[in-house]
Amino acid sequence: MEPLKEMFNLSFYEKFTTAFVSVDRDFNKDGFLRDVTQNMEALSLNGRLRNTSLVLKSYLPATYKKALTTLYAVAPSLPRGYTSLVLPDFVALYGQDDFELSMEALRDFTSMGSSEFAVRTFIKADLKKALQIMNSWAEDKNVHVRRLASEGSRPRLPWSFKLDAIIENPSLTQGILEKLNKDPELYVRKSVANHLNDHSKDNVDYLIDVLSGWDVSNPHTAWIMKHASRSLIKKGNPAALQLFGFGGDVEVELTDLRLENDRLKLGDTLTFSFTLTSKEAQLRKMVVDYAIHYVKSAGGLSRKVFKLKEVQLMPGQHISISKRQTIQDFTTRKHYPGKHLLEIMVNGKVMATESFVL
Repeated sequence: MEPLKEMFNLSFYEKFTTAFVSVDRDFNKDGFLRDVTQNMEALSLNGRLRNTSLVLKSYLPATYKKALTTLYAVAPSLPRGYTSLVLPDFVALYGQDDFELSMEALRDFTSMGSSEFAVRTFIKADLKKALQIMNSWAEDKNVHVRRLASEGSRPRLPWSFKLDAIIENPSLTQGILEKLNKDPELYVRKSVANHLNDHSKDNVDYLIDVLSGWDVSNPHTAWIMKHASRSLIKKGNPAALQLFGFGGDVEVELTDLRLENDRLKLGDTLTFSFTLTSKEAQLRKMVVDYAIHYVKSAGGLSRKVFKLKEVQLMPGQHISISKRQTIQDFTTRKHYPGKHLLEIMVNGKVMATESFVL
């Protein structure tokens, strides 16, 4: 599989420069290609993105406003997706002195890929002014702009720096999230849920307080609430469980936890099964998860929780549950040999443990 950084390759830059020549015959295509590909192999994906913006500065009009006019003209001809982040990245690098104009450009460019990373530079520069503008974005007709209002102001956006001011005062973005908590677009709702889930790392009480005030009868809002609480539910947080009718500890018996094979190699499938029997006096909802303690490269274990099933059991009722998971490497997880642990949890409480060797 080709590395992600190869999105910025010679073929891309050929198309990129052709688009610029189509709107500016004086654009120095050969010079840009020479400079942007120099030492390109040593650069990461985001290194290539930033390098493109830096090199582009030398080949556009000298003033920011004129350069931005060129970017607007060329934008419709550029490829969509991650490589289009060059446009908002350029704005973030060179548009700080034209705040309102640059924020408008980020709004316009976000439909091509996303301005979620670039806008954080402006939030950091002038928190109050940026969030005031982004509050209006939350009411925009364009789904990409509405998502940008939430995604760009996330406290802990992956691949970006933390927004410490929002971590310290999470209510700063509450107005944005309130406007989006019934959004009909899943694309937006996912962002709102992830924004709120960020707070589960730093502001649990705030997160619970916000969700407690939302209308769970609205299906769009309920979806956001459920996904925003996923980290807390996996940890068995009583308040989060209560929001969805799971309560806290339940009287339940877990028996017959079995592994089909407790000695595996990379590429094999971990298969396990068990039985739950309710000891409650009434119908109870339960959330069933499992965790694997993976062996780390330096030894020791690292725990990862996975969703399994939500069940409702009558008094004395039992249910058999099974799961298969392939043991394979991902970009985010590499497996190492040794003894791994498997845990089964009900409402966040560990009910049974087994081990397997990789």
